[in-house]
Amino acid sequence: MMEKRLGRIMAIDYGLKRVGIAVTDPLQIIATPLQTIATPTLFLFLKDYLEKENVATFVMGMPKGLNGRPSTMSSVVEQVSVRLQQQFPAQRFYYQDERFTSKLAMQGLCQAGYSKKDRASSIDQVSAAIILQSFLRSMGHAMPSPAE
Repeated sequence: MMEKRLGRIMAIDYGLKRVGIAVTDPLQIIATPLQTIATPTLFLFLKDYLEKENVATFVMGMPKGLNGRPSTMSSVVEQVSVRLQQQFPAQRFYYQDERFTSKLAMQGLCQAGYSKKDRASSIDQVSAAIILQSFLRSMGHAMPSPAE
């Protein structure tokens, strides 16, 4: 179990075109979708956000194939992660399996009645929130869902 540090935990769902961002509250209890940004703006967005908010930990969604092995995007995510760790050395860094998060996000948005346009602009940040919630659960921060 990781030692709890003060500050938010931020999840990053990295894609070649868009990046979904989700954060916890400062007590690290609730995962909330924050924003979807264009991939080229990721590091500038993080720099600006960290100037305003205390982020203790980054959680990067790690793409894997159905068999649990690295996918074609895994090496891209690893390269971005190395840059992230170099640019933001004060934050802890973790990977979280992101299999099925986009599918779960899409199902949730459909069930909530989001239009096709709104689903397209929200899916990445909702996926990041699912990644973050999985991380919190795996670290013992969150209460298990009733289904567990």
